Amino acid sequence: MHHEVELGVVIGKNGRNISPSTAFDHVAGYSLAVDMTARNVQDKVKAKGLPWSAAKGFDTFCPIGPFIPKHFIADPTKVGLHFSVNGTVKQSGLTSDMIFDIPQLIAFVSGIMKLEEGDLVLTGTPSGVGQIKGGETFEAKLTYPGLDGKILSKYEIECVERQGGYEFMP
Repeated sequence: MHHEVELGVVIGKNGRNISPSTAFDHVAGYSLAVDMTARNVQDKVKAKGLPWSAAKGFDTFCPIGPFIPKHFIADPTKVGLHFSVNGTVKQSGLTSDMIFDIPQLIAFVSGIMKLEEGDLVLTGTPSGVGQIKGGETFEAKLTYPGLDGKILSKYEIECVERQGGYEFMP
C-alpha cells in the first residue's frame, strides 16, 4: 500500500458544470484525508487499460478527519499537509504547490458528474508518496496557516495488513 496525504474539499451546495469563479460558493469546508493505493492492483489494472480506481476502493483505504468549516480556512492555498510513518516525516507540503487549484478541480469534476452536498473531492498530494506496511503507525496532520500553523486536524492509525492481501479479481 502507498499513502497520499491530501486536503479533502467538502461540497456544501449541489452543482453541475460549476465555473471556477463560483466554485467556492459550493464549498462547505474541508477535511484531512489519506488516499491509500494498492500499487500491485494499480499495476495490473493499468496494464489492462482499466480504471485505476480499483486500486483505491478497498475498505478503509481513505481515512478522513473531522469536518472543518470553511470559515476556519480563509485561504485554502495556505494549508499544510503532513504525513509520517513511525515518527519519520514522509510528506510535508503546502496546498499552494498543488498542480490544480480547488476551483479548477471543482470545475473539472462537476463537468463529469453532479456534485452533491456532502461529496468529498480530494485535491492531490505533496511529494514523498511511499509504501506503508502492516504494523507501522502513520500520523496525518493538517495545519493552517502554513506548515508551522495551528493543527486543525490530526490522527494516528496503525496500519493493518488485509488477510489475503489486496488482489484484483476480474
